[in-house]
Amino acid sequence: MKTSDLAGLAAQNFRESVLRSSLTTAGITVGVASLVAMLSLGIGLQRLADRRLERSGLFDTVVVFSPVRFAGLGRRRLGPAPHKSPPLDESARQTMARLPGVAEVYPDIRVPVLLRLGSRQRLTLVSGTPPSARSSDAFKGMLGSFFSAASPGEIILQTDLARELSSHPAALLGRQITLSYAERQTLPASAPAGKIAPNSENSNLSAGFSVIRRDKTLRIVGIVKREPSAGFSRFARDGALIPLALAESLNAPEPSSLTDALQNHPAQATYARLIVRVRSPQAIQTAESKIKAMGFRTFSLLDTTRNIRRFFAVLDLFLGIFGSLALIVASLGIVNTLVMAILERRREIGIMKALGASDSDVRRLFFAEAAVMGAVGGAFGTALGWAIGRLINAGANLYLRRQHFPPEVIWRLPWWLVVGAIGFSILVSLAAGIYPASRAAQLDPVQTLRYE
Repeated sequence: MKTSDLAGLAAQNFRESVLRSSLTTAGITVGVASLVAMLSLGIGLQRLADRRLERSGLFDTVVVFSPVRFAGLGRRRLGPAPHKSPPLDESARQTMARLPGVAEVYPDIRVPVLLRLGSRQRLTLVSGTPPSARSSDAFKGMLGSFFSAASPGEIILQTDLARELSSHPAALLGRQITLSYAERQTLPASAPAGKIAPNSENSNLSAGFSVIRRDKTLRIVGIVKREPSAGFSRFARDGALIPLALAESLNAPEPSSLTDALQNHPAQATYARLIVRVRSPQAIQTAESKIKAMGFRTFSLLDTTRNIRRFFAVLDLFLGIFGSLALIVASLGIVNTLVMAILERRREIGIMKALGASDSDVRRLFFAEAAVMGAVGGAFGTALGWAIGRLINAGANLYLRRQHFPPEVIWRLPWWLVVGAIGFSILVSLAAGIYPASRAAQLDPVQTLRYE
């Protein structure tokens, strides 16, 4: 029997017993709808979390430290000898920037400053912010705007600091503020004559550096509630943000400057920390291993990322299992419908066998009927699951608006889920049709023709 003939007979039988078939198909529809709604909700939540984490700058970032360790507070920390440790300098920065998958490498610069606005002044920390931070969630809903160029004389204040400087923070936008900071200047290899008396203790003077106070006038262009999260290694909170290029030009002394002076090479500028951003979280492990091979210490949230993805994988698994239960229950309706069809169509089956239909043809016919019910139920169930997902998303956004949060997309229905849901529905229907199809194929044509 041709496949087209089987499909035609299956569709005809579906129409003739429309009430029973429709009820069975409705059960499949509800099962598929629950499966699609639950999985689409899990996928939407996972994508929302991934998008948030990627935009936060935490999960595509590796913080690089110098391998030099210090001993202190009665504890000995092991590490390579200072003369054997690779310096975390500009050369190392450029080498890291050329690694596969690395988007950018920039120093984590934080400078203690004194900010003066009129009669008010505050001691705080300013952080060098790269242009790529513009896309960070920290700058969503900010007052004012992001930096207008790579290295302008502009500054962005955090809300707490802005409130300390003015009772109306929005009025600070566009005003000039004075930034006082310490500039590092390298001294010559020997002290000027007459400045230090020669004796046994200072006769072997080495090069060092001095600190000079500088003032710089900046324009306030924005106010943010929080700082970008890329520098998650920080333990103190910054009060203001300035462009990275401007922060580097300040030439402020860092903690590493002291160790440079102790090692008799203060002219060699090194970084306390470097921030390595990769193009995707998947490149974190490769970049981190290569940086470690260079001799540096690293820190990232790679393990946390794995745990979060593992959690969503388990969540999707359980949602899929619970969503499939209704579809499995609906398969019992398919068994009942096809068994009843055998009793009603015994003569039809006998005539088909008398005309030359084989057991295989009869079995395939009942499989085709089960597949039709599965395909129709799967299609309607997917549409119903889509509608349920949209309704859940709309209700969630209504709640978020009442809580003064921006709307989010917590529901996703990818194309592979549509195809998979319909395919799974057909497979379950075919599995449910195994017993009825086998029973129909085993009927004796002589006995079926006698059946009244």
